[in-house]
Amino acid sequence: MAATLIHIHPQDNVAVATGPLAAGTTVSVGKIVVSLRQEVRLGDKVAIVPIAEGDAVLKYGLPIGKATTSIQPGEYVHTHNLASNYYPTFDHR
Repeated sequence: MAATLIHIHPQDNVAVATGPLAAGTTVSVGKIVVSLRQEVRLGDKVAIVPIAEGDAVLKYGLPIGKATTSIQPGEYVHTHNLASNYYPTFDHR
């Protein structure tokens, strides 16, 4: 089975890669079609709609952080453009 993106929850503004996908790959996520701007790996998040700076990034129907810059559809979403809600609450013992 070829790698693709899965949209976990209807409210999510990101989808998750099921395997490696090359930059420029076009993927359908329901009715949404995105062209990947960067290479992504298994488990990576990709924006499927525009996300404005300061907007919540939604995965599993819940906010996982805020965009630190505007994020375009097809962009890889990670710590370079996302302030995680997880890191401030994680105790690194």
